Amino acid sequence: MKNIFTLQATEDFSKARGRAILSRIQHFMNTDKDKLLSFNDVKEILKPKNQTYKGMRTVPIDLIVGSEGRYRDFNKYFLPKSDHLKSRWVRVDEAHIRSITLPPIQLYEIGGVYFVRDGNHRVSVARSQGVEMIDAEVISLSSEITIDPSMTTDDLRELIIGIEKKAFYEKTDFGKYTHCYDLDFSMPGRYDVIYNHILVHKYYLNQDIAEEIPFSEALISWYNHVYEPIIKIIKDERLYLNFPGRTPADLYVWIVKHWDFLKKKYDIYYPIPDAARDFSQKYGKNRTTILHSLTALFRKLIHRT
Repeated sequence: MKNIFTLQATEDFSKARGRAILSRIQHFMNTDKDKLLSFNDVKEILKPKNQTYKGMRTVPIDLIVGSEGRYRDFNKYFLPKSDHLKSRWVRVDEAHIRSITLPPIQLYEIGGVYFVRDGNHRVSVARSQGVEMIDAEVISLSSEITIDPSMTTDDLRELIIGIEKKAFYEKTDFGKYTHCYDLDFSMPGRYDVIYNHILVHKYYLNQDIAEEIPFSEALISWYNHVYEPIIKIIKDERLYLNFPGRTPADLYVWIVKHWDFLKKKYDIYYPIPDAARDFSQKYGKNRTTILHSLTALFRKLIHRT
């Protein structure tokens, strides 16, 4: 027969699962708002250069926004998303009810928020019980970016891209020389690639010129004779339709890389239009496939109703 503490913990879990289901319903139009952040995804976006052991800290529960390995098991508020978490969750909650002290959790800190290394169930129970602070052993990773606890992974990615774009435009005067202000990417790190493309173009321009040409001249030449012609192919042939969620600039970077691969494999004079079409055919999502996927999704939604 279950004791009173186990019964109470079991009821607490049922309530937590109910709140998780309600939260999922409330965010069905934007499911990212209900997702716990993945530490590895955030680390990939921020690319911290070093980490420091901070030792024991008392950490606000509300600043724990993600997990290293269990981000699929709990939602944004660390509510359990599946019944398979019940057994462990109930045991942790029962210990809480009995006022049994559990070992400190282990956290990563980056950008002012925290991610669970070990102790996801303890965080979940603590939040469900209204606990505001929790003892934790903390490892801090360097970051110049401050993360708002309400941010989704997409929010963070867009923030980083925006910062990179601003720095690139200021460093190169890109808008001034090209009158283009929509060099946009869907992933961080692309502006460094563009900068390197311009430097390589500058190197080749200087091959037959004794005097070093200015960066601005190389930028204008690269934009007019490399970037714009490839973007024109992408737009004229509507290749972007095969890559939902990606920008023409994204495709430019990938196509140039693919073009370089094809030139090394087949012929140094491999035509760029052929490289663009080959890339789209090999890696793009066929428009017919997209239509079939949307149709299947629509039918599934109709069936559910």
